[in-house]
Amino acid sequence: MNSKGTSYLLWLTFFVGLGGVHRIYNGKYFSGLLWLFTGGLFGIGQIVDLFLIPDMVESHNLKRLSRYGSADATLQPAITRVVEPKPTSEQLMIKLLKAAQKRGGKISVTQGVADTGAGFAEVEGTLLEVAKKGYVSIQNDPHSGAVIYVFPEL
Repeated sequence: MNSKGTSYLLWLTFFVGLGGVHRIYNGKYFSGLLWLFTGGLFGIGQIVDLFLIPDMVESHNLKRLSRYGSADATLQPAITRVVEPKPTSEQLMIKLLKAAQKRGGKISVTQGVADTGAGFAEVEGTLLEVAKKGYVSIQNDPHSGAVIYVFPEL
């Protein structure tokens, strides 16, 4: 996919006598050659293109996308962005419990974040809530000093 930054860099080639290269890059071959042979339409078209480049790039990328499909990985996140619903505190606790089970019944907040994808404050709050209910004991790792949540039943 074409980028605006590259188009602007190619626009600068006007100063060495190559006006219109940015248009050719964005698939506007006829006008690009016209710009090339007329000095960017005597400089006027080149100046106007400063404002048209973002639309030129977007138009070229959309044409390419419609022609070749969405196989290009650079557009994939923007096109198919799937937002997963935030897990309930119960679902988060189950994920944390399974993560602790894999680690012999012990888990830190950082490990919980890595395993569940939830935020630090959310994981820590959930673990503290479970500790208040008596399901988890809180200890410090003797080597690192990190707070460890221990599930004695696992």
